[in-house]
Amino acid sequence: MDEDEIRRSAALEHRHWWYAGRRALVRRLMEGEAAGNGLDIGAGSGGNAGVLRDLGWDMTALERSSTAAELASARGLPVVRGDAQQLPFADASFDLVMSTDMWEHIVDDRAVAHESFRVCRPGGLLLVAVPVGMDLWSGHDVALGHVRRYERAELLELIEGAGFRVLDTVSWNVLLRPVARVRRRSNTGHSEMVPINPVLNFALRCVVALEARLPLKSRRGISLVVRAVRP
Repeated sequence: MDEDEIRRSAALEHRHWWYAGRRALVRRLMEGEAAGNGLDIGAGSGGNAGVLRDLGWDMTALERSSTAAELASARGLPVVRGDAQQLPFADASFDLVMSTDMWEHIVDDRAVAHESFRVCRPGGLLLVAVPVGMDLWSGHDVALGHVRRYERAELLELIEGAGFRVLDTVSWNVLLRPVARVRRRSNTGHSEMVPINPVLNFALRCVVALEARLPLKSRRGISLVVRAVRP
């Protein structure tokens, strides 16, 4: 993702339904966990790390982008500049390693998975969210700098191959997947992370909130979230 796209995404983060829904999902998945020290790899402007900080976690943001690092720092988060494939931290440094919508940007995602395992302490958690399904591949992915979209089995093999034990998987944006599939057939090269009509934005937030109350976490969605533990 280029620097301009990072700034555009950050400007939308507080009000756009996608980011609001993702923050709510991170909160639901982590609310019952005992807080410790956590690392957000590819933290962007720090919205998800901020959610965990509010839950009592001592969060560190890792970013390669100077723009994203500045934005996360402006939230008051400690920021370290570095490469997800060679993390600048000692072994077993963190109780939680989180990456949301980052692994799909990295060619060598296996290196990122193994580095995440290395810096996670025994008994510590991994939380990863990625886009799902190459059938949804479109200009949106190209504009955001994606290398791939994942299938469930592919992601689980990657995480387990690094040494983690998967606790659960949660599909996200299941209800909106048919809409996304139709919409992205005509997307030839632009990001969908743009300002939208406030009424539509509210309606989409309601759809995502409704989905959280329905037994849909095993259905195919737009994104997949995996929680795992380092044995």
